[in-house]
Amino acid sequence: VGYSAVQELLEYLPPKYAQRFVARNPPGTGPLNEQCGSEFVQKQLQAPKWFDGISSQDEYCCSLDGDSDRIVFWKSDSPQNLLLLDGDKIAVLLAQFFQSQLPQNVTLGVVQTAYANGASTHYLQSQLQIPVTITKTGVKHFNMMWEFILKRTAMERSLFSDKVPDTPVLKALQALINPAVGDALSDLLLVDLMLRYNQWTLDDWAAKLYQDFPSRQLKVKVQDRSIIQCNDNETRALAPANLQERLDQAMLAVPQGRCFVRPSGTENVVRIYAEALTRSEADELATRAAQIVHETCQGIGPLPKI
Repeated sequence: VGYSAVQELLEYLPPKYAQRFVARNPPGTGPLNEQCGSEFVQKQLQAPKWFDGISSQDEYCCSLDGDSDRIVFWKSDSPQNLLLLDGDKIAVLLAQFFQSQLPQNVTLGVVQTAYANGASTHYLQSQLQIPVTITKTGVKHFNMMWEFILKRTAMERSLFSDKVPDTPVLKALQALINPAVGDALSDLLLVDLMLRYNQWTLDDWAAKLYQDFPSRQLKVKVQDRSIIQCNDNETRALAPANLQERLDQAMLAVPQGRCFVRPSGTENVVRIYAEALTRSEADELATRAAQIVHETCQGIGPLPKI
């Protein structure tokens, strides 16, 4: 599905610029969206199965989801080595650029969900001095909180108020950004523009902002997801009664450990996010959180494996 959308987009781009993009994995090469979409690459930390290697240092790959509203950027020189830049990196890249373009009397803010990597939140607040608000997962929960808001989810979005200066650069960006929905094709062009403006490769983008804390996402099947209740921004579990206490104990056992759980909105599963200073510690915390959820939330079936 994403392939068809990219092919259509290329028809509208100037021919010389369109040559920068090559659509891969066309219809007929395999089951629809099997081991190739943005969610697969982001959560499995693996290149799509069609991937056969990058030919030059300046090239990078993108993976879209089925309806082309989510995107991740990545490159890989082997099946075991993936450099991933997701919505957090996109948001920080754009926030840093907008900060350089806006006058001091216009406030720049970033809204994240609990899924945002803690390193990105720390970088925004400590290095860029940009206020960050954590809100519940889902585009509908993002509200206008500042005169200018940069929205980030896996579906990265940006919004401008009427107080943003009408400079040529910002005017061009407003024409490029889709403020209505998550738009992977708009984001593709926007990020490519930012990288060319900064004269950065994907490696530069990854190295010059911040380093993500290793993270892991799992899910546990439960009998009834409605017994799990969370606070307003889903960073804490309110019910069952002892769930959050046990998660807190698990986090204390891991240096810089952070995890949260939330019920799925569509199926009887509980989604788990964990991060820590090292990959092994993040996996350890995610595994322990999954065990806690299984024991306290009427888990069914086997525990997830990493």
